[in-house]
Amino acid sequence: MEQLHTIEYPAPVYSVAFSPDGQLLASGSDDSTVRLWRATDGALLRTLKGHMDSVLSVAFSPDGQILASGSWDNTVRLWRATDGALLRTLKGHTDWVESIAFSPDGQTLASGSWDKTVRLWRVSDGTLLHTLEEHTGWVLSVAFSPNGGILASGSEDNTVRLWRATDGALLRILEGYTDWVLSVAFSPDGQLLASGSGDKTVRLWQVADGTLLRTLKGHTSDVESIVFSPDGQLLASGSEDKTVRLWRTTDGALLRILEGHTDWVLSVAFSPDGQLLASGSEDHTVQLWKLG
Repeated sequence: MEQLHTIEYPAPVYSVAFSPDGQLLASGSDDSTVRLWRATDGALLRTLKGHMDSVLSVAFSPDGQILASGSWDNTVRLWRATDGALLRTLKGHTDWVESIAFSPDGQTLASGSWDKTVRLWRVSDGTLLHTLEEHTGWVLSVAFSPNGGILASGSEDNTVRLWRATDGALLRILEGYTDWVLSVAFSPDGQLLASGSGDKTVRLWQVADGTLLRTLKGHTSDVESIVFSPDGQLLASGSEDKTVRLWRTTDGALLRILEGHTDWVLSVAFSPDGQLLASGSEDHTVQLWKLG
């Protein structure tokens, strides 16, 4: 693992995401902006302004045409990725929007909020399709399964909930945590769900029946972000212990600890080819790592 670039920021970086073609890296920050960087060398290409408060989450549509951002200003904004034009502002949440995710077909956007709800929006016109209200605490992370059939949400209520994406019906509650669930992610084949928590662990669950398969221990503070590699062989986790850890998904073995950040690591993302890993931090930097 080689540290390629350090992108300096004027504020803490809360979220990072690669474009589907791997050419762009988006970041959301405490300075209320979304920034687009060239992934190969970390050059700043564009700064998107419009949010009135910190940007907590960024995500590209599957076709790479739209960039979505969720903010402390209680809104989700949709931007045209090619030129940064603001396409639409989605309003309805009554508290911070902590996490957003596009469905695999790009037609639906999910948003999780401190108002304890998950909302499903139609991307084409911004229509609110469903409001999911079963959580009893802040919703801190949302993710669609690769086939688009299931939506997962992690919450301050110490649970992960699995919903049917088409109508928002609650399918299953994954319990056992003693602290907040800060991040959720599906494996590329859709068979596993990973969740990171304030209890310092990463857990791997079997999606089909909710069985807890494995608990990954090693972080010494809250696990803020998790992501599977595109081939599903690796899981990366970013933590308030200032490290990124790489785990082998087949047996949960810790393969590597990436050190370099000087403050909490709040977001991690793999490039589509699996060759790069980006990490965003409270230390005002984005680090780009090359796997090898």
